[in-house]
Amino acid sequence: MPVGYVFTVACVAVGTLFALAPVRRPQPLATVSYYFGLAVNELPFFAAIWWLGASTSLAFAQGDIDSAGGWAAVTLAAATIPGLAVVARRALGDRARIELAMTEGLGEGWRAAIDADLAAGLRRRLPLARVLFLPILKRRPDVRRVANLTYGDAGRRNQLDLYHHRTRPAGAPIMIHMHGGHYSGGHKNSQSLPLLYRLAGHGWVCISANYRLRPEAQHPDHLIDLKKVIAWAREHAHEYGADPTTVFVGGSSAGGHMAALAALTPNDPAFQPGFEHADTSVSAAICLNAWYRAYFGQGPESSPESHIAPDAPPFFLAHGDKDTLVPVAHARHFADQLRRISAAPVVYAELKGGHHAFDLYHSLRFEAVIDAIEAFAARVRSRERTLQP
Repeated sequence: MPVGYVFTVACVAVGTLFALAPVRRPQPLATVSYYFGLAVNELPFFAAIWWLGASTSLAFAQGDIDSAGGWAAVTLAAATIPGLAVVARRALGDRARIELAMTEGLGEGWRAAIDADLAAGLRRRLPLARVLFLPILKRRPDVRRVANLTYGDAGRRNQLDLYHHRTRPAGAPIMIHMHGGHYSGGHKNSQSLPLLYRLAGHGWVCISANYRLRPEAQHPDHLIDLKKVIAWAREHAHEYGADPTTVFVGGSSAGGHMAALAALTPNDPAFQPGFEHADTSVSAAICLNAWYRAYFGQGPESSPESHIAPDAPPFFLAHGDKDTLVPVAHARHFADQLRRISAAPVVYAELKGGHHAFDLYHSLRFEAVIDAIEAFAARVRSRERTLQP
C-alpha cells in the first residue's frame, strides 16, 4: 500500500469535509476541524492541483497503485474533487458579495466618488497565478521590512515591524495591524501579511506590532499598547515617507477587537497613561474576523459596542459565516449598532463559507477582501479631502 499517498489523500479529504462543514464541539474535534478545514477552505486549487493531482500522478508514475488500498485512495481523491469545487465556488462568489456590501455601506456610485489619483492605483483583477501557484509566499521584492522597532518598554512584546516601498514615496498613508491569538498568543509577522505587503507595494507605510499578552497583561493593557503604536507612527513613520495625518488601524480576531476599541476611544486619557496628549485618532478601522463583545470576565466597558458614538470613524468589517471561534451573529450585531449610531460609513462584508483566520494566504477570498479594503481606504481618504477646510 502506498502509505504516503494514502496519507496525503486522507488529509485533503478530511480537510475538505471540515471546510464544508466545520465542527464546533467537542473541543478536540473542533481543533482538528479548524486547522484542517482552514487550509483547504482557503487553498482549494492548491489542494486539488498539488496535494491531490501531483501526488496521484506521482503514485501512478512510480507504480504504487497496485493494491486495493492504492485504488481506494484514488477513489477517495476523485470523490474529494467535487467538494473542493464547492469550496472554490463559494470563495469565487465572495467577490460579488463584497462588492454589494461596499455599495450598501458607501452608497451607489461610490467608486465614482474616489479621487482620480487614488482610483488609478486600485486593482480589480484577480491575481490568478499567485492564487494557484504561490498562495503561501507573502513577500514582494519592491517592499522592505524593517523588523523589531521598539515602541514601548515591554521588550519583545513592544516591538513592531514596518513595511514600506523601497522608493519611499512621500505622503504615504499608514496602516497599523494587530495580530490575533485570543490575547494570549500570536505575534507580528503572522496575519494579514498579504494585505500589508500589497498596501506597502502600493505606497503605504504598514506596521504590524506585538503587544503584551494574557495572563500577565489584561484589558486595557493591550489597548494602551496599540495607542502607543499609533503615537509612535505619528512621531516616527515620516522617516519612511508616511503622512502622519492619515492613519488606519486594523486587526484580526483579538486584534480586531483592539482596533475597534482604539478607533472608538480616540485621545481618551484613560487609555494613554504617560502620553495623554498624543493624537491617537484614526481615519478608519479595518476589522477581520474580530471579537466585538466584552473582554474576558470584564464589564461592558471592555466591549467596542459600549463606545460607539455618532462621531465614530468609518468601519470596514469582514467575517466568515462559518467562523467557529467568533459567531457571525456577533459581527452582524456590531455592524447593525454602528449603522444605527454612527454617522460615518460602515461596510459589513459577510463571507460565504469563510472560516476564522481567512487572512493568512493569497486566497480567492482574501484577495477579494484586500481589493475591497484598498478601495474602501481610497474612498475614506477622498472623503477626508472634501471635509478639509
